[in-house]
Amino acid sequence: MFDFLCKVKEHPHVTDDYMLIQLHAGKLAEQARPGQFVHIRIPGLEKTSLRRPFSIYNSEDGILSILYKAVGRGTEVMQSLQPDSELQVIGPLGNGFPLDGSGEPLLVAGGYGVAPLYFLATRLNRKGVLLVGGRTAEDILAIDKFKELGWRVVVATNDGSMGEKGFVTVPLLRELESCKAAGKEVEMFSCGPDAMLKAVGEMAIKSNSKAWLSLDKHMVCGVGACLACVQKLHKPDGSTWIGRVCSDGPIFEAGEIVW
Repeated sequence: MFDFLCKVKEHPHVTDDYMLIQLHAGKLAEQARPGQFVHIRIPGLEKTSLRRPFSIYNSEDGILSILYKAVGRGTEVMQSLQPDSELQVIGPLGNGFPLDGSGEPLLVAGGYGVAPLYFLATRLNRKGVLLVGGRTAEDILAIDKFKELGWRVVVATNDGSMGEKGFVTVPLLRELESCKAAGKEVEMFSCGPDAMLKAVGEMAIKSNSKAWLSLDKHMVCGVGACLACVQKLHKPDGSTWIGRVCSDGPIFEAGEIVW
């Protein structure tokens, strides 16, 4: 883990609502793994606001990229940062997605939950399918980037403005059934709202597949000291324990999570 003062390289809009901030992050970027996150101190809010956790969208050649949406005071301030602005960043934090599986990879994203899955797609040694859902077409991000990597992309939106109308779990079920009919082993990786993660996990358990879920909890310290982001979890023997999403996660296998 590093505590870096990172300079902003670029900070463009991806859509009207979403931005991509690229940071010169040196060794922090070099050691980042898909599924990990960073904790950022927002300039000007040090005395009145806690650090903010952000999933890592990409890490390459010492540049750390974060895809985000302004949803509160901190991210609204962050939107105004220009190239050469400085940010205090702690990371990489948490565990990451496993990269050594062998099943057909199905990446399941809700909204900007696509961010850590893109980083994952750049590092996996096999291609598969990205299934991404959102409320509208405006919430569907980065799909061209996945296609450039050779991934097949399936889109679902609540209002039908892109892809099929409905929840992303509907095409996911079709993909699972298709893989089962073809005798393929499946491994799922998912990031998004809790309701979607729970549904993905239940489908994985029912189909005897592995599913690695990225949980999102309110984090204060980011390093496991404050116990603000606890999650009830199963042990292999069937008993339960209380884990910390920031340090024991944020990636958990579906069967571990007690919803």
